[in-house]
Amino acid sequence: MSFKSLALTGAMLAFTAACANADGHTGAPVLTGKDNYQSYLMDTNKMTLYTFDKDAKGVSNCYDDCAVKWPPLYGEAGMDLPAGYSLVERKDGQQQVAYKGQPLYLWFKDKKPGDMTGDGVKGVWHTARP
Repeated sequence: MSFKSLALTGAMLAFTAACANADGHTGAPVLTGKDNYQSYLMDTNKMTLYTFDKDAKGVSNCYDDCAVKWPPLYGEAGMDLPAGYSLVERKDGQQQVAYKGQPLYLWFKDKKPGDMTGDGVKGVWHTARP
């Protein structure tokens, strides 16, 4: 299995497992954290989520090498999502979680909860904020 497949599969499995609660329903795919002054979105493992300026509302434009470095936050069709969240269908048919239409991503260089090393990368990646 390639690094790309392993990273994407791992992210999807971690997301899917974290979304299921004890009664079998899916929960919110993201949490809201707070840095010194602002709130931000994070996945259920408390890793920072990001948005990409080159995405269009409801459309992901991060594929191939981009998706290796910026793994999409995957969801499952039909999952319960709170207000403001939706799913975006990717080219491969997988579902990606979006907030206010903006697809959400992780950053491969963030190593522990609270890291925000992807904020501002190439001027087009930003910490997702509620």
